[in-house]
Formats: sequence, structure tokens, C-alpha cells
Amino acid sequence: MRLGFHLAPGQRVGLYGGSFNPAHEGHAHVAETARRRLNLDRVIWLVSPQNPLKARHATADLAERMAGARSFAHGRDMIVSDLESRLGSAYTIDTVRTLKQRFPGVDFVWIMGADSLASFHRWRGWVQIMGEVPVAVVSRPWISLRSRFAPAARRFARFRIPSIAAATLPGRTPPAWVFLRGPLNFQSSTALRERRTRLQPGDPRKGG
Repeated sequence: MRLGFHLAPGQRVGLYGGSFNPAHEGHAHVAETARRRLNLDRVIWLVSPQNPLKARHATADLAERMAGARSFAHGRDMIVSDLESRLGSAYTIDTVRTLKQRFPGVDFVWIMGADSLASFHRWRGWVQIMGEVPVAVVSRPWISLRSRFAPAARRFARFRIPSIAAATLPGRTPPAWVFLRGPLNFQSSTALRERRTRLQPGDPRKGG
């Protein structure tokens, strides 16, 4: 199966999954922070065909979300992929295992915002994900402090490495994870969707 990208042994690659519904500057901030702090060769934005934890009617078409992600994933180090749609994969654990099998010798890291860490324990196979690849969590507004006391953070507390050692995360034997703090970007997909809903045609604020 053609995956739409090629990776070479020895590369350090971040996997950044999500609905990106819609994509925004906050997503770019998470991806770029991880790329820079972990010294990654590539960050692959894995645009999910459908998040199992979210309603289908509230999720835009895949093509629209892919286009949105591409508008924020700047540079040759950023790859926007519909891999999960190609694989027919609905769950991160399956995607991760497939990529590890397809690209032996590549040092993969799973990337997520702190908001995802807060609900990570609801993902199918979340314990197994932590055992498959190192994980980098990037701070997000309002949720960062609470996320650090989430079930996943507590369960794997002894495997957390200091942020000063973040560049050593790729290639570490999992479980291993790091929490990366930095300047916060306050954009969110939820807020953007709510704004779009308010400004539907006929809304007097749009005019016409």
C-alpha cells in the first residue's frame, strides 16, 4: 500500500494525530514545538478520518480538514497525511504498530497537546500506546496543569523525563514521555467551530 511518504532508518519522526476540525495556529504551535525541542527530522500530521470519541455529524469532510492542516503545516519537515484513511484505521494503537512494522529503524515519537493528555485514558489501547512509542506532550492553555494529574500522567509518572532532556526522547525505550512547556497559543478547534456556527448565512453580523 502506498502511504504517500517515505521514511529512512535513523530518522527521528513525530506522529501528530488528530481530527484537525478545523486546523489552526495552536496545532502548528504544538507540531513546531515538538519538532524543535525533540530535534525531529519530520512531523507527520495524521488527519483522522473520524475520531471515535467525537460525533460524525460534527466533523468536516476529510478533504476539507486535510486542506486546512496543509495551510498550517509549513516547511518540508511537516507532512500532512491521510494514512489512517488509507489503512482503514480508526485507532492510534493500530496506526503506530503499522508504521513501526513498515519503517523499522525509524525512531517514532507520538505528539499530543496537553488537552489530549487529559483524555488520553479514554483512547483504545492507551496503555499499549505508551509501551509502543515515546510520547511528547506540549502545553496548551487552561488545561496544562490539570492534564499533568490526568490518569495517564499519574500511571506513567515514573517514566517521565525532564524537559531539559527532551532531545533524547526519540530512540528511548518506551514507556518514556516528556511534558514540554513554552509560550501558549490560545486558538482551539472548538472555539473556531462555535464561531463558524454563529456566523452562518443569515447572521446579521455577516451582512447580506
